[in-house]
Amino acid sequence: MVKADKNKHEDEPEMNDDFKTECMCSHECTPEQEEMDALGTEAAPLPKVVSIDESELLALRQDAAQHKDKYLRNLAEAENQRKRLQKERQELIQYAIQNVMADFLNPIDHMENALKFKDQMSAEVKGWALGFEMILNQFKDVLTSNGVTPINSVGTPFDPHVHEAIEMVETDEFPPGTVVEESIKGYKMGDKVIRPARVKVAKAINGKSSE
Repeated sequence: MVKADKNKHEDEPEMNDDFKTECMCSHECTPEQEEMDALGTEAAPLPKVVSIDESELLALRQDAAQHKDKYLRNLAEAENQRKRLQKERQELIQYAIQNVMADFLNPIDHMENALKFKDQMSAEVKGWALGFEMILNQFKDVLTSNGVTPINSVGTPFDPHVHEAIEMVETDEFPPGTVVEESIKGYKMGDKVIRPARVKVAKAINGKSSE
C-alpha cells in the first residue's frame, strides 16, 4: 500500500516557483490590466498634512478679506452702472416723448384760436367747427394721457421758469409782476416744462407807486 501511494505522488506534476495561477476574470486580462489590478490592491496614500504658523494664517485671512472687499466693490459698481444705464434709457425715452408732444402743441394752438370765432360763423361752418372741436378734444386727451398739462398763468406771479415775458403792461387791476394776459399757452410734462407760456406782465402805472 505504501508503495502504491508513492507511485501516485510521483505521477502528480511538481509545483515550482515559476507556477502562475490563472486569472479568474470573465474577460481576457492584458499585462497592463494585471498591473493596474495589482496597484489597486495597494493601500491609498494618506493625505499630506501641511502646518502653517500664526503669521501665515493671519496673512491668508487678510488676503481673503481684501478679495472679498474687492468683490463687493465690483458688485456695487456693476449695480450702480446698471441703475445709471436704466435711468439714462428712461430719460432718453422721456425726451423723445416730450419732443413728440411738443410737435402737437402748435396745431392745437391754431385750432383753439380758430374755434374762438365759431359763434361768428354761419350755421354750415358751425357744423364743421363742431367736428374740429371734437378732434381738438381728442388731441388734448392724447396730451393728458402722456402726462402733459397746461400751465395756468393769468393771475399768477411771473415765474421765469415757466413764463416768457413778451410785454409789460401798466395797470392797477393786478399787482406789479403779475401775469395779466397769456399769448401762447405753456405746457408741462410732469415737472418738466416742454414749452413756456408767453405772457404779458403787469407793472405799476407811471407816476403811481405800488402798494
